[in-house]
Amino acid sequence: HELKLGVSYKSVKLIAQDAGDSNALFNYLVTKAGTESIPYQVQFGSPTPGMSPVATSTDKQYGAYLQDNWTVNDHLTLNLGVRWDYERTPSYLNWVTPANVVAALYSQDPNAPAGQTYAETLAKGGVDIADYIGNGHNRSQPKNEWQPRLGFSWDINGDQKHVIFGGAGRAYDRDLYETLQVEQTKQALSQPTLLFDTPDSPCTVGTGTCFAWNPAYYSIPTLQSLVAGSNVGKEVDMVTNNLKAPYSDQFSIGMRNMVGEWNTSVTLVDIRSYNGLVFQLGNRYPDGSFWRNGCQAWCGPTGVPGFGNLIIGNNGLETHLDQLLVSLDKPYTRESHWGASIAYTYSHATKNNDNNDPTDQYAFDFETIGHYPFVAAPQVPRHRLVATATFDGPWGFVMGAKLTLATPNPDVNLANYGALATNVDHGAINGAGLQAVGIFPPGNGRFLIGGKIFGYRDLDLQATKNFWIHDGLGAYVRIDLINAFNWNNYVDYLETWGSNGQMNRIPVIYNPTGDISGYPRTLKVSMGLKF
Repeated sequence: HELKLGVSYKSVKLIAQDAGDSNALFNYLVTKAGTESIPYQVQFGSPTPGMSPVATSTDKQYGAYLQDNWTVNDHLTLNLGVRWDYERTPSYLNWVTPANVVAALYSQDPNAPAGQTYAETLAKGGVDIADYIGNGHNRSQPKNEWQPRLGFSWDINGDQKHVIFGGAGRAYDRDLYETLQVEQTKQALSQPTLLFDTPDSPCTVGTGTCFAWNPAYYSIPTLQSLVAGSNVGKEVDMVTNNLKAPYSDQFSIGMRNMVGEWNTSVTLVDIRSYNGLVFQLGNRYPDGSFWRNGCQAWCGPTGVPGFGNLIIGNNGLETHLDQLLVSLDKPYTRESHWGASIAYTYSHATKNNDNNDPTDQYAFDFETIGHYPFVAAPQVPRHRLVATATFDGPWGFVMGAKLTLATPNPDVNLANYGALATNVDHGAINGAGLQAVGIFPPGNGRFLIGGKIFGYRDLDLQATKNFWIHDGLGAYVRIDLINAFNWNNYVDYLETWGSNGQMNRIPVIYNPTGDISGYPRTLKVSMGLKF
């Protein structure tokens, strides 16, 4: 037995600011006739007197672990362990929702029958707003973050040449302060959204947040004066009082072998991640519905009375990953003068969101995160191959090459192909008739043989020579040729979803004039001293 145990404690000062008030975002409507000359919408920062736009918190992080590496015999080794973590984020735990927000939530819903409060409207739509109102004492962070771990290896012949291995375990993550702080900073420096009456996007001036356009509104102070002393249009962000910690369950099993000078390995991996924090639209129509006329409950003054839209944060994001990893490796030695490796990965990754940015934690396209379908996860190709080679070249140079090939990454988005709105989320299609998709575009490149199946291709070459100058002082020169064949690895997409309720057979392709990943062909020469 080899026992290890330990405890940890960290005190971390966290500082966050969600936005500033130096710029405004104007939106212009584009129609077949062109772009309107005046904006139909603006969003800008509006400081709240007496509140700081900067959130701070002294985070306390506690941890403890116990692990036993148990060599049962010459064949079997077990790795047994458990870890416990706990985190306290005082600015979240001690948060008191401003009294004027609470009063507005329990005030008359101006769109509902007399006597129906906005909180009652939300309740009809399945939102218990009391679960999001902090009073400084009604929040807690989980203390049950126990993380068991089990690993094993079975050396079939006891000579390390053929070993079966595997493991299972749970690992907790943190709810990032960057996300938790928005309910505070949005209150201190809110971002009102105002509408302007335009020919193609009309609204009733003087009603809600609708104004007649004036060029003076290009000035930030002038815009801020429109909402001075008022909360009209100011977004209300709230995080659940019953916060959970994100976690992942991982399982793996595989076998590694030594065959002559080669090391080989085959591994199956399954990872399930749960409880990611996500922000959703809290607005509801007076009857509690989220959809009306094919539009979410922000098509009209359905936000918090006297304020703007209601955004609520809950745990619910999930990702699933299944992988097959195969590798062959022949280490470089001076005696053989060469080395090589080949690594192939098959991945099937999904998530319950339709955002191409994996770091974006907003989900407004379905009523709740539980209504989202699982689609292909962004930035994860189905097939990826990496091959490397190292060998001794002439004049004392060591030469190297690295080839990377991958099939296309999926385009994760909301597809509009003219399906009718049903005002009900159903399967992968939301109440507006739009479908959450993760679609792999056709490849745009080939390698040696076969068709255009690859979305990423790269061949890098390098040569290095080391020199010994005197008594431990050395020098080196290195020549790198990056992307030797100048392949274009596109990352942007062109989307033509379809029409009349029918999706096109190939709705997504790479944009041949869009951005690329990596570098164009690049020659780099570097030199240095070593001592």
